[in-house]
Amino acid sequence: MDRPLDRPLGLLAELTHRCPLHCPYCSNPVALVGRRAELPLGHWRRVLDEARELGVLQVHFSGGEPLLRRDLAELVAHAHGLGLYTNLITGGQALSERRLDRLVAAGLDHVQLSVQDAEAAAADAVAGRPAHGRKLAAAARVRAAGLPLTLNAVLHRATIGHTAALIDLAERLGADRLELANAQFYGWALLNRRALLPTRAQLARAEAVVAAARRRLAGRPEISYVPADYHGEWPKPCMHGWGSRQLTVAPDGDVLPCPAAGRIPGLGIVNVRDAPLAEIWFRSPAFNRFRGTSWMREPCRGCPRREIDHGGCRCQAFELTGDAAATDPVCRLSPHHALVTGAVRDAEHAPLHIVRRTP
Repeated sequence: MDRPLDRPLGLLAELTHRCPLHCPYCSNPVALVGRRAELPLGHWRRVLDEARELGVLQVHFSGGEPLLRRDLAELVAHAHGLGLYTNLITGGQALSERRLDRLVAAGLDHVQLSVQDAEAAAADAVAGRPAHGRKLAAAARVRAAGLPLTLNAVLHRATIGHTAALIDLAERLGADRLELANAQFYGWALLNRRALLPTRAQLARAEAVVAAARRRLAGRPEISYVPADYHGEWPKPCMHGWGSRQLTVAPDGDVLPCPAAGRIPGLGIVNVRDAPLAEIWFRSPAFNRFRGTSWMREPCRGCPRREIDHGGCRCQAFELTGDAAATDPVCRLSPHHALVTGAVRDAEHAPLHIVRRTP
């Protein structure tokens, strides 16, 4: 039986798809929302108002690069005035001292800064431009401003061997938290999957490094490690269940159960220009399509893990099988599990050829 419908706790506000970096693991859609289609300031203020009324407690300003929005400080101030916890997810390229001062004055609570690798040459190669030096300067400014700092690094075949160095970097920068997340294969990352998938040996070494560092550091910084989906036996509990705790508003105002859901055809996505956020959350086809367990087919329907992993990731199921209602192929019980094991096997010796978004 499906549980009573909860209200969301978090809002991912994707302010723009514009970004100065060109990372091959980017999970944003290949067809990006253009600047002219972005929601204006007034619409975003209404989204924040309605999110707070709906029960949202925290808002994550993301992109693309949210610092490319000139009205970011106004949005942070509006969210802060509503009592929302505000988090900036940024690549740090435009986080000058003056810009950060404005954001702090507006009420910014936290900064999550991405790094592509631990050393400049390798990091800049991943980012597609010289960026690492600016990131280190941005981290120093955040700490000097007294804000909590999370460092985020996406792990893939070219960087997972540098896990220890990334942990050392987080220590040196005084980060409160380090998120080491294995690449998730949506958008541009899916195009580059053969080059990005790590080997099993790489994963085993990285997991051992993380375990040793956690013992040594005792939570300073806290290390969050997101395992590699394709190498496991069971799928991740994606979003803690479809339409359960989080919602995403895309740059053009489409409201999504998760950032990648826009790829699923016929989902019934509703835009904030056309309906209030509460109506979209409770009644829209997109949010109700995969809520609970009644939509499930076998083997998910009779599986004792159905309330743990919720059938896995609907977007991943669609990308791999063309059917968003299929059991996530990561699951060893899925009839499509060979798609995942075959991809892992194929990538073991694949060349490091990547496709990038053009500037």
